[in-house]
Amino acid sequence: MLKDFFMGLSQNQFLNNTAKKYGLKMGAQSVVAGTNIPEVIKSIKELNAQGISCTVDHLGEFVFKKEEAIAAKEQIIKVIEAIHENQVDAHISLKPTQLGLDIDYSFCLNNIREIVHQASQYKMFVNMDMEDYKHLELTFQLLDELSLEYDNVGTVIQAYFHNALEYLERYKNFRIRIVKGAYKESAEIAYQDKKDIDANFIHLIEWHLLNGKFTSIATHDHRVINHVKAFVKQNNIPHNQFEFQMLYGFRKELQLSLANEGYHFCTYVPFGNDWYGYFMRRLAERPQNLNLVAKQVLNKKTKTIIGVAAGAFLLGRITKPNQNKRRR
Repeated sequence: MLKDFFMGLSQNQFLNNTAKKYGLKMGAQSVVAGTNIPEVIKSIKELNAQGISCTVDHLGEFVFKKEEAIAAKEQIIKVIEAIHENQVDAHISLKPTQLGLDIDYSFCLNNIREIVHQASQYKMFVNMDMEDYKHLELTFQLLDELSLEYDNVGTVIQAYFHNALEYLERYKNFRIRIVKGAYKESAEIAYQDKKDIDANFIHLIEWHLLNGKFTSIATHDHRVINHVKAFVKQNNIPHNQFEFQMLYGFRKELQLSLANEGYHFCTYVPFGNDWYGYFMRRLAERPQNLNLVAKQVLNKKTKTIIGVAAGAFLLGRITKPNQNKRRR
């Protein structure tokens, strides 16, 4: 129920636009690394100084027009240039829907191809984030086509899908980020019980560590992290074959501790004004995340917005259940 609640909030375009007006004054700087490129570069430099690399996500919501997708592409290319010019340790994460996947497949492919090409000039990696199930095979198709031309692109495997191991085997020669999964999917295609998802998550990590090219392990769960530490030691897996990943602003002490222990560590760094939907999905994915940032984020204005959001969500569910746009 709590997951449905936060997912509902993340889908509301009106509330997303309202949150933009407050910007980082609401305390969102705790989980979003700035609203513009100079600010995100500053955040990356601070993380790099602690031995932490970064993957940068330019946040964007509700992209259904070509001009919006083109603007997103151009901004991501500017980020690539800024990473290169500042010689920081970072690469790119992007969402195909932000670049036009819901508009036209070929249009989206060309947009991403431009990004991947520019990144390849600087030997920079580009990760295509996975979204909901209806975009799954389309995203794999994008990866298949791009990999015919470039070797600096990879994607994400979501552990809650029943067929996750099949997907992982299919792309074992790619750099892969393994996550539990943040979207609400049906029982026909995805595990619903947390224990089942956690068990599959561990299974996928172990399989890819033994068989894959490079594994990015995205988790804030110290139990999973400790399990991986023991597993790689037992199986003599070198540290240069994997990395731990966490979100910007979450479990900062643990991020630094892992980097100091000699593990490759990468922080997922989102930036931009469209922070609201991103933050709500993080709460839907793991409601405990609320406790990790509550003191920093939930000031008076934020509580007011979430309160209004809750009312709007509940009213929308009752009177206009199909009005909200699809999430990313």
